[in-house]
Amino acid sequence: MTDTPYVPPKVWKWDQANGGQFANINRPIAGATHDKVLPVGKHPFQLYSLATPNGQKVTILFEELLAAGHEAEYDAWLINIGKGDQFGSDFVDVNPNSKIPALMDRSGPEPVRVFESAAILMHLAEKFGAFLPASGPARTEVINWLMWQMGSAPYLGGGFGHFFSYAPEKWEYPINRFSMEVKRQLDVLDRQLATRPFIAGDDYSIADMSIWPWYGSLTLGTSYAGSAEFLETASYTHVLAWAQKILARPAVQRGRIVNRSFGPLNEQLHERHDASDFDLRTQDKIGEQTKTPA
Repeated sequence: MTDTPYVPPKVWKWDQANGGQFANINRPIAGATHDKVLPVGKHPFQLYSLATPNGQKVTILFEELLAAGHEAEYDAWLINIGKGDQFGSDFVDVNPNSKIPALMDRSGPEPVRVFESAAILMHLAEKFGAFLPASGPARTEVINWLMWQMGSAPYLGGGFGHFFSYAPEKWEYPINRFSMEVKRQLDVLDRQLATRPFIAGDDYSIADMSIWPWYGSLTLGTSYAGSAEFLETASYTHVLAWAQKILARPAVQRGRIVNRSFGPLNEQLHERHDASDFDLRTQDKIGEQTKTPA
């Protein structure tokens, strides 16, 4: 890193060469870059996503709804953001912000698009009357924590995660700045979970499903290699116990691997169209099925 201090110009200009690891997909303008038709499956809900923390929230909720007996069958299609799938014309029609997850709800007389993960969680929870109280203080508390996650996680992902794991160089100032904030956020959660079993109270809710993929995974050491040790996440004992409890739920174990295209092959289910896909269509199983006997 140069010792010459950076002096911002009077007018910022985009230089793709300085984009780092994600230079091929980051740009300062919105809109589609190419024409691409999105597939449509047989179920009422069509999800277009990737198993990032924001994507996991929705597939976890779908699997929890199905486990609870709701008619929430869905098709989950992989959107490869590394290849720019999010800038395809049909995807931009569903989400003008070109971010995953995006949902088309075809269960009613007219298709409804839903984008932003919290909006999708609330839409589905309200539709099925599950994992979100219908009214009163309990409902408000769930929404409080759902919005807390939406406002806080960018400091974890775009702040700490980026500079700790993805930036082209290790820079002390941003790592220290965002580490401090993430540890403060973990302390917020730890104090909350010291007096109740779930984030918003006595009942498991979309608040837990929203926060766990970000902060549960961080605490369990499954995001940003080396970050759990660096941040001493095991010291947040209430968060750790909660994270382990959520991970033990079968629906969470299923939901977290839907649209996953990275990691161990047995934890990759690129597309999900039926409950049997978890047993038959993970990448380790597909590899076995396509082997030709010697």
